Amino acid sequence: MTGGIDLLPTVIGVLVLAAVATTALAIFRVPGLWTPALAILRGAVQLAVISVILSGIVSQPAWIGVALLVMYGIATGVAVRRTGGGRRTVLVMATSIGAGAVVSIGTVFATGALQPTPRYLLAIGAILIGNSMSIATLAGRRFTASVADRWEEVEGWLALGATPRRSTLELARGAVREALIPSIDQTRTTGLVVLPGAFVGAIFGGLSPLDAGRFQIVVLAAIMAAGAITAVLIATWMGPVRTKPTVAA
Repeated sequence: MTGGIDLLPTVIGVLVLAAVATTALAIFRVPGLWTPALAILRGAVQLAVISVILSGIVSQPAWIGVALLVMYGIATGVAVRRTGGGRRTVLVMATSIGAGAVVSIGTVFATGALQPTPRYLLAIGAILIGNSMSIATLAGRRFTASVADRWEEVEGWLALGATPRRSTLELARGAVREALIPSIDQTRTTGLVVLPGAFVGAIFGGLSPLDAGRFQIVVLAAIMAAGAITAVLIATWMGPVRTKPTVAA
């Protein structure tokens, strides 16, 4: 028992779900079949640590700012690794993820959609940083793969005198669109197919369904805004291509 909560059923449930995922991959002989189980283990450890930390800083704006900066740094590192980039990619991902999150957070609080309290800052900040990271990764990988797959077309544009940016412009626009599809689908199906975590968590936290729904739609709109800014900046940064890129594994 911990704080009145019996953790044993939770541990058993998580272990069984990890085993199900691993078994499914093993049956189909998918490479890296242990990856989901290791990800679950890592996530559990990280959540345990962050839960202890946040319980002591949730009402301290300065420490929440530090926590968000750490999340932002980790998100940038993950996006850089996933896109197989070097030092320039660090700048690309850092500015794109940061711009998307900052503009959306600022808009949410400036318009009064949410009150600028430490709890809301932590909640929406973490959500936006995480989603911007995923969208940045998708946009970067999609753009690189598209350019590599259609390199002859890009070379043709260059041979006709087009600028490096113009030669990949349509591919960049397609990468932005593809990167936003998961967020668009989640927003379209919210309440019909999906009950998002922010909505469920808000209800469990004591908010009425109406207030929880209000919080969730603000979050979804902020994710779309942050994602659009992030993806467009990624495509803009990566657009000028002069040599065939290497696709990240």
